[in-house]
Amino acid sequence: MTNIKNHSLVVPEHVSALQPYIPGKPIDDLVREFGLKPEQVVKLASNENPLGMPASAKRAIEQALGQLGRYPDPGGYALKQAIASQFNVPLEWVTLGNGSNDILELVSLALLVPGDAVVYAQYSFSVYRIATQARGARHIVVPACEYGHDLDAMFDAIDDQTRLVFVANPNNPTGTFLPAAAIERFMQRLQASFGERVTVVLDEAYNEYIDPKMRVDSVALVKKFSNVVVSRSFSKAYGLAGLRVGYGVSQPPLTNLMARVRQPFNVNALAQAAAIAALHDEDFLRQSAAVNATGKLQLENGFKALGLPYVPSYANFVLVQVGAKALDINQALLRRGVIVRPVGADGLPEWLRVSVGLETENAIFLEALTHVLAEALPEKLPEVLPK
Repeated sequence: MTNIKNHSLVVPEHVSALQPYIPGKPIDDLVREFGLKPEQVVKLASNENPLGMPASAKRAIEQALGQLGRYPDPGGYALKQAIASQFNVPLEWVTLGNGSNDILELVSLALLVPGDAVVYAQYSFSVYRIATQARGARHIVVPACEYGHDLDAMFDAIDDQTRLVFVANPNNPTGTFLPAAAIERFMQRLQASFGERVTVVLDEAYNEYIDPKMRVDSVALVKKFSNVVVSRSFSKAYGLAGLRVGYGVSQPPLTNLMARVRQPFNVNALAQAAAIAALHDEDFLRQSAAVNATGKLQLENGFKALGLPYVPSYANFVLVQVGAKALDINQALLRRGVIVRPVGADGLPEWLRVSVGLETENAIFLEALTHVLAEALPEKLPEVLPK
């Protein structure tokens, strides 16, 4: 135990040392800070869907408004049934979360005690670090391979105290992707060596942006391996980030454990109604994927024109290297009304993560970046500035 400075509370050291999650800068903050108008701001920091919420979800919310005086369905039966039907699994295999972030927390809360260990990759989602440390568990961070997961090295890193492995596919913040064969091989090796002692969380928050021909049939892995939890989100391709709803799919031994530590009513009534509608809105999902593919190509072509290295992405963002002045460049972009995401806290101090926006938003960002780079690095970019 340790005393937090200037406070009489006594707290565990692993909690006092915990660094909270840092979200993308909200538009309202930028408006207040720089005296801008909201319509002047382009936010490409939080991997949100630039199309917003689908009309089908809005209609579902309107229909649900009359029931807000009552608690939501605590078990989320209708939403769980819709998810179970889509993936052809029993309803009891589905866990609902307050965003997919909640699923990651529930798994760690259900399985970890102080002294356990968790394996995850360098340059992966910061919530893995937070969920691990909040339980007093030990971090085993495996060096990245080409900014992505090195599954062989992650397997070799598993020790006697390891209870949990996080695998993001695609990965955030780098956008890298692991093919199905690699994950299948990893699970087979894991099962052969450790049985059910080590649980794997396949974090697939960006799955819907992958070409359907390339996607991993992760639900088939859940059916085959009892130590897998697949985590998905309605915040990205489905456009429901503000409602906070996600889900996990796993066999009953794991869902039962997560149910024991899940907060009651963790998914509100509007989120449940909107998620059911969005899950069935295939037209919106296709449109989201198409807009993302076009916008991602627009950003990548812009980075090529500026001579900036970037990591090819399978998600709805692109990680771009702007150099040692990344924080200064980010600040200059903010002054121009453009919000992107510095990722120095993720061990990438020379990089920015840029969410894919609408065509006009991407163009505004690229123009602003061109001018900011010319100001910060005048010797490098004079030829790309407009005449």
